[in-house]
Amino acid sequence: MKRVGLLGGSFNPAHQGHRQLSLAAIDALGLDELWWLVSPGNPLKDGEEMAPFEARLASAQEVARGSSIHVSDFERRSGTRFTVDTISELLRSFPEHRFAWLMGADAIAEFHRWKDWRELAAMVPIAVLPRPGYDESARAARAMGWLSGFVRPQSQAKQWTEWSAPAILFLRLPTNPTSATAKRAQDQNWHRRPRPGTTPDATDDVTPT
Repeated sequence: MKRVGLLGGSFNPAHQGHRQLSLAAIDALGLDELWWLVSPGNPLKDGEEMAPFEARLASAQEVARGSSIHVSDFERRSGTRFTVDTISELLRSFPEHRFAWLMGADAIAEFHRWKDWRELAAMVPIAVLPRPGYDESARAARAMGWLSGFVRPQSQAKQWTEWSAPAILFLRLPTNPTSATAKRAQDQNWHRRPRPGTTPDATDDVTPT
């Protein structure tokens, strides 16, 4: 059994904040691996500012290189668009693994808008990653009206494979102020520039081991 964390996102672009927080989560949860699931398109985000999938995938590969973070185009290959469907397919494809879903505190505010979010929460434990300015509002989010009864203490973080979902954990980890929005503001054409050491169509496919 592998203990695997799942972090979905646009990675538009990926940056050191993603890496720093992911590595801290790997340590806090005792993960063997963390998979970055690069989304073909987020249903809740404006597609006009979204760089091509290949550029976002390549940026994630570049940032994750040399770590226990694995970058995958699983959603594109499996044809899933919503997280609940992606997790269902992952559980079917990798029955020997134990998965935890990681999401930023900022995403909790919209979690009640996700497709079948209660069903999703009942599939795998959820670990909430801190985001500057969002931690207090995350605990007061609409979805927490239902999830509040399933909150686990951080002292049990490494025991998450023993939990029955629903189960949600708020991780207290060092944060990084870097954001994809700020990166795009600094360089709107970031996805048009060659990225050393990557190929646009390369993927670090996740396969059973």
